[in-house]
Amino acid sequence: MRLRNTKDKEILINNCSYLLTNLESINWRKVFNNNNPLHLEIGMGKGNFIYNMALKYPQINFIGIEKYTGVIAKSIKKYPEPLPNLRIINCDAKNLPQIFNHEIDTIYLNFSDPWPKKRHAERRLTSPTFLSIYDNLFKNTKKIILKTDNLGLFASSLITLSNYGYKFVDVNLDLANYPIPNVITEYEAKFINKGIKINYLVATKD
Repeated sequence: MRLRNTKDKEILINNCSYLLTNLESINWRKVFNNNNPLHLEIGMGKGNFIYNMALKYPQINFIGIEKYTGVIAKSIKKYPEPLPNLRIINCDAKNLPQIFNHEIDTIYLNFSDPWPKKRHAERRLTSPTFLSIYDNLFKNTKKIILKTDNLGLFASSLITLSNYGYKFVDVNLDLANYPIPNVITEYEAKFINKGIKINYLVATKD
């Protein structure tokens, strides 16, 4: 959904009750008023996945982060009603250790930028650079769930995760025809309609 102008974007962002702006010394138990598990989506886009996950699993607290304010505003406009177990943050993934300190149970990486050129490999969200960042976020057992249409990114992720000590709980090359619960993202719906297969993995590390 396209926003008309910058003013509209700023109004949406400034008046969103579930967008967190004060990120210093956050007590997540107080934010959600409970001690439920925290699940984090890095690169939430327009918010379809994180919002519907929060609807489907009220016993889990969901946090979505997005780097671009324009995309954040679109997600707010698309899903204006607040949910008690959903918060969103406008930040870069590199800054996550400033926000979380061994509190996250699961990280979702949905259709991340594949950065196909070799010289950009460290920008991939499953590169060793980012995996080391995630070490500071996870509470106990580390768990990453990834979905992508890009086979190059998927193959690269399998290698980097394995080399970093992760074990694969699940790997599938055609998620649309895989009988597991699945909340579909905006990109995923478009790819499925075009007949493009979705690659999926669940990786954990103690």
